[in-house]
Amino acid sequence: ARAGSINFDGQEITHLTPMQIVGLGISHVPEGRRCFPRMTVRENLELGAYLRRDDPAAELDHVFDLFPRLAERQSQPAGTMSGGEQQMLAIGRALMARPRLLLMDEPSMGIAPILVERIYETIAEISRGGTTILLVEQNAHYGLGVASRGYVLETGRVVLSGPADSISEDPKVQE
Repeated sequence: ARAGSINFDGQEITHLTPMQIVGLGISHVPEGRRCFPRMTVRENLELGAYLRRDDPAAELDHVFDLFPRLAERQSQPAGTMSGGEQQMLAIGRALMARPRLLLMDEPSMGIAPILVERIYETIAEISRGGTTILLVEQNAHYGLGVASRGYVLETGRVVLSGPADSISEDPKVQE
């Protein structure tokens, strides 16, 4: 941060290390997926649980339930999978930390439309399971479809905010 502060659950986290931030319960699904291409699907998922002191087997099973394709491809190098499959892997890796807050950056970017729908169904399921999600998405239809609240930014400034269903009805957003 160049100015201001970032707070999570009453604690300032502006200058914490990524490891400390993950330890507080925040996980990130980066834009562009950023999977480790030479590592297997399972190894990528296990990295998501690197701070866990318990056995992450239950969380691994949960990820495989959400994304059966990952279970089928556990031994496959991540770099050989499609963009949609890698997006599933990036989401699964973030979930392995059992986050309270999941930050997602452009989960639909560069993904086939049929997989985008599947990924957004899973995002809604994750949210219904109690994980708070902060989603950045240019595709307003998908983003507002799973959100309870929305914010529209133009050149870094909030120009519209409110309940997601109200924002999705705004003519400018529809346009």
